[in-house]
Amino acid sequence: MQEKNFGQRAFDNVVLPMLGVGMVIVLWAIVSATLAPALPGPWKTWQVSKLYVLSPFDKRGELDQGILRFTWYSLVRVAKGYSLALLIGTPLGLLLGMSQAFTRSFDPIIQILRPVSPLAWLPLGLVLFQKPEPAGIFTIAMCSMWPTVLNTALGVRSIPQDYINVARVLQLSRSKRLLKITLPAALPYMFTGFRLSLGIAWLVIVAAEMLTGAPGVGGFLWQEYNSLIYEHLILCIATIGIVGFVLDRLMSLVENKLKVA
Repeated sequence: MQEKNFGQRAFDNVVLPMLGVGMVIVLWAIVSATLAPALPGPWKTWQVSKLYVLSPFDKRGELDQGILRFTWYSLVRVAKGYSLALLIGTPLGLLLGMSQAFTRSFDPIIQILRPVSPLAWLPLGLVLFQKPEPAGIFTIAMCSMWPTVLNTALGVRSIPQDYINVARVLQLSRSKRLLKITLPAALPYMFTGFRLSLGIAWLVIVAAEMLTGAPGVGGFLWQEYNSLIYEHLILCIATIGIVGFVLDRLMSLVENKLKVA
C-alpha cells in the first residue's frame, strides 16, 4: 500500500507536471515553426540563452549578466518595497478593521488609490525622489500594499463576537487585546493578504525595471526586446514565472507552519 501511495504521489507530482511542460514545449515549437516565424523555437532559444543559464552569476557588463544575478537584483528591490508595503499596510488594515470612524474617513481614498497602475505611480516616484531606485521601491510598495490592507481589515472584522466578549470580561487592555486576540484571530486573513501582496510586488518590479532601465530581469527583458533578441525575452518570461511560483510556494509553506503552530 505504501509503495502504491508513493508511486501515485510520484506520478501526480513529477510525471504529470513534466507531461504538461512537455506538451507546452511541443506546442511552442509548432507555433514558432508555422504560425509565428518571428518567435524563436525551444532549441534556438536554448542555444542563444544557454550562456546566461549555465553561467548564471557572471557579470560581463551592466546589462550583460547571468540570469540569476539579474534575478537577485530584482529580488532585493522586491524585498525592500514589499517590506515597506507590509509596514504601512498592516497597521492601516488593523485601523480599518477596528475603527468604524477611520473606515468611513479613509476607505473612499483607499478605493480610489487601489486600482492605480504602476505606470502612474512610477513617474510620481521619480518626481518625489529624483532617482530610479527609490522610485521603484516606492512603486512596489504603493501597488502591493492593498491586499494586505484589505485582508487585514477583513480578518479583524471577522473575529467572533465571543472573543471580544471574553476580552471585555477579562478587562484586557488595548495592547493585550491586540496581541492576544486580534492578531492571532486575524492572522490567516493577514497571510492571505501578504501572499497576494508578494505576487503583486514581483509583477510590479518587472514594469519598474523596464521603465527605468535598472539592471534586473525587467531591465534585461526591455534591453533585449529593443535589441531584437527575442530568445532572451522568452528566457526572462520563464525566469519571472518560475521565481513567482517559488515565492508563492515559500509563502504557502510559512503560512501552513504558522497554522500548525
